[in-house]
Amino acid sequence: MSTAEIDANTATRIPLDRGYLFSAEGVGREIDAAIASEWLKNGDSPGEFVWLHFHDIPRVLEGWPIQLAEVPAAFGDTVRHGYRSTRIMRAHKHFIAVLNDVDYDATRKRPLEAATLWVSADARCLLSVRTVPLRSVEQLRHEVCAGHPFHSPMALLIRLLQEQADVMIGIGRSAVHSAHVAEDMLSSGKLPKSSNLGAFRRDLVRLRRLLAPEPAALFRLLSRAPDWLRDEDAQALHQCAEQFSLALRDASALEEHIRLLQAEIDSKIVEHTNRSVLILTSVTVIALPVTLISGLLGMNIGGIPLRSSAYGFWTILTITLLLTGVAAWLITRLMRD
Repeated sequence: MSTAEIDANTATRIPLDRGYLFSAEGVGREIDAAIASEWLKNGDSPGEFVWLHFHDIPRVLEGWPIQLAEVPAAFGDTVRHGYRSTRIMRAHKHFIAVLNDVDYDATRKRPLEAATLWVSADARCLLSVRTVPLRSVEQLRHEVCAGHPFHSPMALLIRLLQEQADVMIGIGRSAVHSAHVAEDMLSSGKLPKSSNLGAFRRDLVRLRRLLAPEPAALFRLLSRAPDWLRDEDAQALHQCAEQFSLALRDASALEEHIRLLQAEIDSKIVEHTNRSVLILTSVTVIALPVTLISGLLGMNIGGIPLRSSAYGFWTILTITLLLTGVAAWLITRLMRD
């Protein structure tokens, strides 16, 4: 399909969730698919740019948004392969990003849910595609509708990255609180469940892989940024990279903290188990004389000693108590040693 063949009817068949045209002052107004395609075809005034947000991936990749926005083929490959780990890369004059929204319940009453957003940004257009609604996109849309100024497509992308960094930091704080609760239980002599802490460790590893882009990759992008990237956007992206780097360090430190707590819990469990086995063994040894003597005297055969004696019961009882006392003394001495 050529550019000339893309008319208003064709544009309306592409599932545009939201479209915004931003003025030179950074204020956005909502537009439909026909206006968006017309704006992309006829050029733009200085300082203007658009944000186009879609949900039907196959039709978007084969329709006018990709063609008119001159999105590189690498973006289509990224979406088709379904890459979900957060990343941001450069393809010619475009930035291609994979972002994620995560709904995480620290109490683990609900399973972890993640939604992915694929983004392409250049000097005149931010194009985003999703499969399910995302909280970060809705938050950004509310800010745009409220008149919050955004002076470039990269500013929108950076705002989405900041939202993701805030989510990761919030999840880290929840995990820190749970780790502190487990530590307080250990200090008070109670044993928290090691399996719960292990689940937190697995969640942290998964969330770090899912949410945190490699900070070094962001710094490399800044070292060879395109000419159209504004200085304030480059500075904001640098701050965002530092925020992710700090979140990653905190997550690594938290994983190590949880690992040490698990090791301490396991050692206490082993200690309690050994103590229980020792107590059961001691009781068995102390009760051995009583068990042995009662078993021997309970045999219904002739020759039982002291059977006809008037003091036989008390004699056997005295012998039994003496042997039990000796066994208890030996066990106590061994335990003290």
